[in-house]
Amino acid sequence: MAEITGADAIVESLLANNVDTMFGLPGGQLDHLFDSIYRSNGKINIIHSRHEQGAAYMALGYAQTTEKAGVYAVVPGPGLLNTTAALCTAWACNSKVLAISGQVHLDGIDSGYGHLHEIPDQLGLIRHLTKSAERIEDAAETPATMERAFRALHSGRPQPVEVEMPMDIMGERKEIASAVVAGRDPVPAIDDEQIKAAAALLLKAKRPMIVIGSGALDSGGSLKAVADRLQAPVMSKRKGKGVISDDDYLSQNLPAGHRLWGEADAVLAVGTRLKMPLTMWGKDDDLKLVRVDIDPEEISRICEADISILGDADSVLTALANELEHSGSANASREDELTALKAAVKAEMHQHVGPQMAYLDVIRAVMPRDGYFVDEVTQVGFVSWSGFPVYEPRHFVSASQQGTLGYGFATALGVAAAHPDKPVIAISGDGGYLFNIQEIATAVQYQLNLVSIVFNDNTYTNVQRQQDEWFEGRRLCSDLHNPDFVKLADSFGASGYRVDSPEALRILLPKAFAEAGPTIIEVALTDRMPTPWRFILMEQNRRALCA
Repeated sequence: MAEITGADAIVESLLANNVDTMFGLPGGQLDHLFDSIYRSNGKINIIHSRHEQGAAYMALGYAQTTEKAGVYAVVPGPGLLNTTAALCTAWACNSKVLAISGQVHLDGIDSGYGHLHEIPDQLGLIRHLTKSAERIEDAAETPATMERAFRALHSGRPQPVEVEMPMDIMGERKEIASAVVAGRDPVPAIDDEQIKAAAALLLKAKRPMIVIGSGALDSGGSLKAVADRLQAPVMSKRKGKGVISDDDYLSQNLPAGHRLWGEADAVLAVGTRLKMPLTMWGKDDDLKLVRVDIDPEEISRICEADISILGDADSVLTALANELEHSGSANASREDELTALKAAVKAEMHQHVGPQMAYLDVIRAVMPRDGYFVDEVTQVGFVSWSGFPVYEPRHFVSASQQGTLGYGFATALGVAAAHPDKPVIAISGDGGYLFNIQEIATAVQYQLNLVSIVFNDNTYTNVQRQQDEWFEGRRLCSDLHNPDFVKLADSFGASGYRVDSPEALRILLPKAFAEAGPTIIEVALTDRMPTPWRFILMEQNRRALCA
């Protein structure tokens, strides 16, 4: 046992658990932690943001595009509260984000004295947004507490975790045991009878389909084997994009999946909430449902499946593929049918949301297949869920159910930090982009290679469209006054450009990818883009809805 500080013990635990990059914003209650990182001699690359929200979103982007934890550190109270939008996004996205928070002196916690950054019951508050949250009140407890944190991150359903340490405990020196490499909780044992029953149900189906979410991210090979054997199209909305490459005829987007759902007689749902199909499209007795999930609460949410298999997606799908392999020949190919469906849906999207598709087509044509794309709560972002092809898992980043406007730019900086040798594109609207615009300074300081495209129509377009359509054009707070984005980029030391057409963007993008550091491209729009909602909020096509 060595005599070290509590902060040193945190850093040793981070290093023992494969953390080499961290995001944060320094402050009084973190002084000992930042000094310990400094003394680690570059073993942890720390990137400091200009706002706590930015640091947390960067950790989110890092986590979403790697299999590692995204770690950030902030001061307590307002510092931690500033990160909660990112924490709830990490919760929605099932992302391995570790928040490390400082605290006031141990004897001042919940005292109500008015210590700097003191808030009542910080730990209780943050537990509502995390899988687990713990306070280290004795530096000697650090290795065990950090082991539990990393175990929670990497076991079962991934969700964010928080650890906090008072500032005096961070500076306290005492004998502390060595850091612990976190273990993993055992996964549920596979029930062979359930596998056989699921195989029999799916083999009996004439029009089976598969729906996946982020729980299937690490099961591409076994999923493909099951889909090939059944000739079952695989639908993903956002989080499962790329698990089955979009150039495979079995990979189908959301509007195609809606049509397939209406005709399906069996669905295999893997690692997905299945919220939209069950609550909007409907499920009746003619549609049999097999659900696979690691989360015992999620697997029975909304409605009970005909067969529920609790377990790790890849293990279950591997067992299911083996069972199907021994159950006769593969189903007849549906390649012609599904290729035609993909083409028809793409044509409809070009017909109804052509302006968005034109820009997405350009980005996809220029960006290499292994590039990373970060969407936003914007008109082009909504269309990208179905209109942007993705060829590998974790290469399409989205905010999932939270729809956290303004998350995209800062999150994409975390992606760029995780993948400095890969092209990264973030798209934003002019409204959301200003939420974290201060992080241009971070991007320049650390020379993060990110191409950020800002679609500027000087409005909160969704809000204004609804004011026009729902409230007889009574517009309020939906018009925007924006900076000159090119001059703004230049003032930070970033590269800035302006284009006004997809073709101009096509010409510029190769140059933007070749530049070192961040590039900001403003797309000047003169007309409102068409509504994307016909390809998202689709009507009921089964007889009954689940509650």
